[in-house]
Amino acid sequence: MTRTLAPARARADLPAVSIGRLEVVTGALHTFAMMLLRDVIVTGRQLGSFAAQVLIQPFFMLFIFGHVLTAMGFVAPGFAQVLLPGIVALSGFLTAIQGTASPLVVDFSWTREIDDRLLAPAPVALVAIGKIVFGALRGLVAAVVMIPIGLLMLDGVSWNLAAWPLTIGLLALGCLSGASLGLVMGTLVSPSRIQLAFAVVLTPVMFTGSTQFPWHGLGGMRWYQVVCALNPLTYLSEGMRAHLSVSRIPSIPAGIDVLCLLLSILVFGAVGIWGFTRRARD
Repeated sequence: MTRTLAPARARADLPAVSIGRLEVVTGALHTFAMMLLRDVIVTGRQLGSFAAQVLIQPFFMLFIFGHVLTAMGFVAPGFAQVLLPGIVALSGFLTAIQGTASPLVVDFSWTREIDDRLLAPAPVALVAIGKIVFGALRGLVAAVVMIPIGLLMLDGVSWNLAAWPLTIGLLALGCLSGASLGLVMGTLVSPSRIQLAFAVVLTPVMFTGSTQFPWHGLGGMRWYQVVCALNPLTYLSEGMRAHLSVSRIPSIPAGIDVLCLLLSILVFGAVGIWGFTRRARD
């Protein structure tokens, strides 16, 4: 009789185990959503500083390169069509980096403000992923806001509205890539050196991301073209330029853009989550 009851008892326990695991997963996801909502609410209360952070630099780049230099005749009129998609990509990517790295510096400082999140009923890796997602959301908002600003500011700029779904998808991937890089910087760089890290990393990222020029135009400077190909921002800029521009500008195919952005998310995300876990255990 014992042999016949044991399997039946084991089968009876399976639903309880499955329900228990489901409750754990559901609880972790609910905690993840609440932490994300909290960050959104805090950002909403600091809307003025957030807008200044994400708009001032791209606005003046558009104004100087796309309007002033064009009006003075130093830049060809069609340059605005090349510039605006790159500035949209740049705004989203850099905002995602800074929006992830800067709060982490505060969270892991001597005040240890991260501890309240680490005590939540969620894996440490999920907390790190939440930082990536929130940083990417900030970048996505910054990129989308720059589009109407550019359309109002620049002359002779046209957009392919039929490509919006793919455009938003590429922007989301690019911002996730930037936020993943921000997680790496925020966890592997000490708070005392984060400003130096921003200066050393963000400036090369900005000027090797094909934001002010099409990547295929670098054929005569092969070494610089290779350097730009190592920057994930290049694939976001090229994707924006290819799918939002009505004029046919030679660009990197969308499949390669998506593949390279996904690869950068996986690499930076893995390194960043490892660094976050290491810092959380210190």
